[in-house]
Amino acid sequence: QVQLVDSGGGLVQAETSLRLSCTASGGTFSNLHMGWFRQAPGKEREFVAAINRGGGTPSYADSVKGRFTISRDDAKNTVYLQMNSLKPEDTAVYYCAARWSILQKYTYWGPGTQVTVSS
Repeated sequence: QVQLVDSGGGLVQAETSLRLSCTASGGTFSNLHMGWFRQAPGKEREFVAAINRGGGTPSYADSVKGRFTISRDDAKNTVYLQMNSLKPEDTAVYYCAARWSILQKYTYWGPGTQVTVSS
């Protein structure tokens, strides 16, 4: 049904920036609630940021507040994660996710993109 493709990861130095992108197909993107998650080696997947359909005030994990910004461009069926002031602890596989309702779990997931931050 809904298919997500996330991209933009790479190897960067600490205190630099990176922007991740996630493009959706197979559904009405403007009706989807979008989010970003990440999973570091040996750790559980954790919430990073979310932006609901229609925009509004995005949500962020405390660990990334003030550094990361989530945004969406419905005309391009794309959600972004701008990551500034990157730290080695940000190293993880980042996953784009989507859901139709704020009351349900995230249903659709991208394949993930690796972000590695060196000190």
